[in-house]
Amino acid sequence: MTLISLPESRAEAEALDEVDPLARCRAAFALPEGVTYLVGHSLGPATIGAMEAVREASEGAWLNDRVGAWNSADWIQLAERVGGRIAKLVGADVSEVIVCDSVSVNLFKLAAAALPLARTRRLVVETDEFPTDQYILEGLSGVADVELIRAEPGQGLAQLNGGVLVKSLVNYRSADVADMFADEAAAQNEGGWIVWDLSHATGVLDVQLAKSHARLAAGCTYKYLNGGPGAPAFLYARGDVAGELSSPLPGWMGHAAPFEFTSDYKPKHGAARFACGTPPILSLAALDGALKVFDDVAMRDVQAKSRSLGQMCLMMAEGMGLDIASPLDPQRRGGHVSLRHPDGYPLVRAMADWGIEADFRTPHTIRLGLSPLFLSYAEIWDAMSELAEIVETRSWDTACYREKAIVT
Repeated sequence: MTLISLPESRAEAEALDEVDPLARCRAAFALPEGVTYLVGHSLGPATIGAMEAVREASEGAWLNDRVGAWNSADWIQLAERVGGRIAKLVGADVSEVIVCDSVSVNLFKLAAAALPLARTRRLVVETDEFPTDQYILEGLSGVADVELIRAEPGQGLAQLNGGVLVKSLVNYRSADVADMFADEAAAQNEGGWIVWDLSHATGVLDVQLAKSHARLAAGCTYKYLNGGPGAPAFLYARGDVAGELSSPLPGWMGHAAPFEFTSDYKPKHGAARFACGTPPILSLAALDGALKVFDDVAMRDVQAKSRSLGQMCLMMAEGMGLDIASPLDPQRRGGHVSLRHPDGYPLVRAMADWGIEADFRTPHTIRLGLSPLFLSYAEIWDAMSELAEIVETRSWDTACYREKAIVT
């Protein structure tokens, strides 16, 4: 990947915005004036398309057609249709992705389905993995009476030994990116399986599941895909292995013929077999509308801009007294950058009062999400300049900023 030349002034940042192929996407977002939103890696902002889709589904189909909308508005196929749209963003076939449940539930289903096919009955997760991934595997190990290995960071593959590993493509704290191609080759060579968590990668990186020979993955849709708070997750099962997998939660919507109401279970073809309960139509409609912003957008451009914005942040962070906690090599970094400060929480609170919304991860990490579809180079230049002033003047050092909210 070739990065653009980093700006050395605000004027140069504005010049980059003039030639940015993604600048037109900003108009699709319902963002307030005076706010620089650097939390798209946690919850993407509302899009105009999502709001319109929810109104159409609720005030149109639900209001006018009621239960008939399952047919008239084709709600019954919506989860698969939206899954197909996401498939195009992660380098998969449209039949290999289904939108359903949450990331936690999907990781459980996929890891449980992979266990009978793995060479050894063991589950592996690294100790710096996102907490829910660790909790889910701990729960599955108890239910399935399977050994759980908690590997040191970076040692999951070394401990795999033909078992099942749950691994994030992008580390939620550092933004470090795993080598999916190499890791898959190593795992498959010894009879092991990897369930990839794409939550911090989808919609910001040029994920290539098919080219990387990945077989199983799950991810959320409320971060860079802007699907809305609590939007349903997605699940990927590669076409040539999906038929070998049995969901541990064989629900009605994963049945090949749900409206025949038979007592025996016959799974659908492909990833759709992992659908479980009735899909949340209003949330799915919002996600479907939000995905319109990705129409005619090349994911290589999205990835390139995000990493350029990240380099810009790291360049400007030098000399602020902040420790850099993300890879300096842009090709090893996802869509956010992490900085550390002993008083990171009050600093983030002070930033918010300046109109710069970021997030904090205990004990000292400040995360800045670089969503390339709505952020500009000039905006990031201004935000980092203001951050430097906040750090220098210690305007964060007040009691009101130290009082923690429930959600950080």
